[in-house]
Amino acid sequence: MKIKYPEYNRSIANLACSVLKYYGIEPPNATLPEADSLLNKPYKNVVVILLDGMGASAIEKHLSPNGFFRQNLITKYFSTFPSTTVAATTAIDSGLFPNQSAWLGWTGYFEELDRNIVYFFGTDDDTGEQLDINPAWTYVPYESIRDRISKTGVNTHYLAKFWGERPQTYSELCGNIRKHCLEPKRTYIYAYWDEPDCTMHKNGVDGEDICKLITDMEKTTEQLAAELDDTLLIVTADHGHINVKNKLLTDYDDLTECLVRMPSMEPRAVNFFVKEGMKDRFRSAFTEHFGDEFILLTKEELLQKQLLGTGQNHPKLERMLGDFLAIAVGDTQIVNSESRFKGSHAGLTEDEMTIPLIAISK
Repeated sequence: MKIKYPEYNRSIANLACSVLKYYGIEPPNATLPEADSLLNKPYKNVVVILLDGMGASAIEKHLSPNGFFRQNLITKYFSTFPSTTVAATTAIDSGLFPNQSAWLGWTGYFEELDRNIVYFFGTDDDTGEQLDINPAWTYVPYESIRDRISKTGVNTHYLAKFWGERPQTYSELCGNIRKHCLEPKRTYIYAYWDEPDCTMHKNGVDGEDICKLITDMEKTTEQLAAELDDTLLIVTADHGHINVKNKLLTDYDDLTECLVRMPSMEPRAVNFFVKEGMKDRFRSAFTEHFGDEFILLTKEELLQKQLLGTGQNHPKLERMLGDFLAIAVGDTQIVNSESRFKGSHAGLTEDEMTIPLIAISK
């Protein structure tokens, strides 16, 4: 599979920085040139819709070149690394790279609790226990671009199935966008939808169900765009998807006996804490089992290569990283428990890393 390393001057975080710049706010990182070109008029409304998992390869595979999304494709650009929802949606909501936000993947190791925690839910990943606080928002909080924009007097809205108005269908989500765009004040809307990611995890990336799902979202978005006025509508994704094979970590005793704890982050970006004196043994065993499917980097190598982002690292970042990070470049993922996922992401393949920037200005 073709490897695609992140480009932190052409990433989803840079899109957020362009939005901040448009509203007269100093962004934390460079802006995205194509987005700057789009944001060159005083629109009443700016709307960003993020369709989880709808990478560039998905629209090329399932949609007509003459359809609405591909006809309005401005450019292909890139996810963060890891190419996953926690890291990339935080990037588009903050303008920060993963190294700056410390929002790294589905789970993170929090030294304060000595636990692997699911960022979004605040649960212990190993036991399922629901904590009284959400450690991510407690120990690594960030200010969203929505909050920063609202301080300028612009209306802001965050729309998602699990937040606020809680639309339960994509049509309902688009209806809420339409309603907010009719408000008299200038408005910025960030809308998140969890498809096609959820279905791709269950069924893989190639089926007719995926084609129908993306086609239906395309038609609904086209209808929304036709009904908006004085609006820049941007449609993008957080990452792409590939079909995967699941390998259970506990099937490899020579690896697990080297570990301090179960790994964190993602099955395709695996964060390993290794026992003292066992690093060489771990590296040898990992290379034997997974050397063709993963790149194994030490923490020092990972940071030196700036795969998590450029600029100043979050002060808690190094303590959240283990001794090694295993980065998927093939179609294998390493899971802590039995997984039925047929599609996944978070690795460095081109299909996972490359995302579309689609835009319609009215």
